[in-house]
Amino acid sequence: MNYTINSKSELENFITHNWNKINDFLDTLADGLELPFYNSVDIRESKNKFAPVDNNLYPAGFNNVCFLDLNITAERMKNEILKLNPQAKRIAIIPESHTKNLFYLDHLFTLASLPKKYDFEVDIISPDEKLFEETDELDLISKSEYELKIIKGWTEDNEFKSKNGSYDLIILNNDQSQPLDVNWNEINNLVYPTPNLGWRQRTKANHFIYYKKIADQFSNEFSINPDLLQARFKLADDIDFHTKEGLDNLAAAVSEIKSNIQDHQNIFIKANQGTYGMGIMVVDGPEDVLSMNRKIRNKMNIGKNKLKFTSVIVQEGVETVLTHDGGPAEVTIYIIGGKPVGGFLRANPLKDSQGNLNAKGMVYQKFCISEIHEGHDHKAKEGVYSILARISTIAAGHEILESKK
Repeated sequence: MNYTINSKSELENFITHNWNKINDFLDTLADGLELPFYNSVDIRESKNKFAPVDNNLYPAGFNNVCFLDLNITAERMKNEILKLNPQAKRIAIIPESHTKNLFYLDHLFTLASLPKKYDFEVDIISPDEKLFEETDELDLISKSEYELKIIKGWTEDNEFKSKNGSYDLIILNNDQSQPLDVNWNEINNLVYPTPNLGWRQRTKANHFIYYKKIADQFSNEFSINPDLLQARFKLADDIDFHTKEGLDNLAAAVSEIKSNIQDHQNIFIKANQGTYGMGIMVVDGPEDVLSMNRKIRNKMNIGKNKLKFTSVIVQEGVETVLTHDGGPAEVTIYIIGGKPVGGFLRANPLKDSQGNLNAKGMVYQKFCISEIHEGHDHKAKEGVYSILARISTIAAGHEILESKK
């Protein structure tokens, strides 16, 4: 097919000068969908393309959002809460259980502070009994020395409660790679995002299948070469990294992707379920799969909370052109109710431009996008990231729809 927009610079120019038209079209694609309450999208930018490479439905990292963006973030969260429950007053956040991660506690403190700006009562509660073996509440100090409290939560009469009572809305911030002992189908509280897309159910392949569908629709509408917006990928199933079963099929999938990209590009192999940068390896070709040593196979075998990886996506490596303090970097955009509110750069001086940056050595650089909003044209690269994040979020809306069927 002959496209009008065939280069990265043409794409940037088009988005810069057609901001309102583009967002109006994305609004039509999102119409009728339940979009995630909040989410974050990781985006890589190479010399030739932009490509979302991950979408987290239970995001950590709100502490890395630019201070100037926190006001719009809080306002969007208020609007989203009131859209879900116009009478909402009392909010509970259910966090991850790794309370010794002091950076995560920075995030929790920031997340809880957002609804508080609009006078919602906010508790951080957890039904994880292991956290409360000696007490019913934890008094914690975060990396930035914020004080926060996690109190014991439980279900009673099909409702989440704590010693402070019941709640009008539950904000879930636990990806359930280790499922919580909760029968979510019987809970009467409003719980968002949906607990049905934790990493025991959700797959990355399914997200990218939907992403490709939405990105192709977007590209066709505006005569954009769809390769400018996405990384090629393929699913490889029935793998046991411990016994080496299925590695031949994985190598074949790597070979197929390799044949459709440039020689210098690497390939990412990612666990189909899971997050926190775990279960990821970068290879040059199929021979790297077949010669994988035990240490690498062990890393790919088990992820967070002992989740065993038996399925992976093989994804085109997008070599980043972004840098921060001399290290390669990638963009993360935060979204509330389907609209971008903030973001940051994730950089890692210990990695090269084709590596997995979500690993030991990573650092964060905040940047502000509050001036990038609908109703105004702009000349900022962040606008491109925002559009891709919206497309990825609409794809997540289709995941939510599928999970309810």
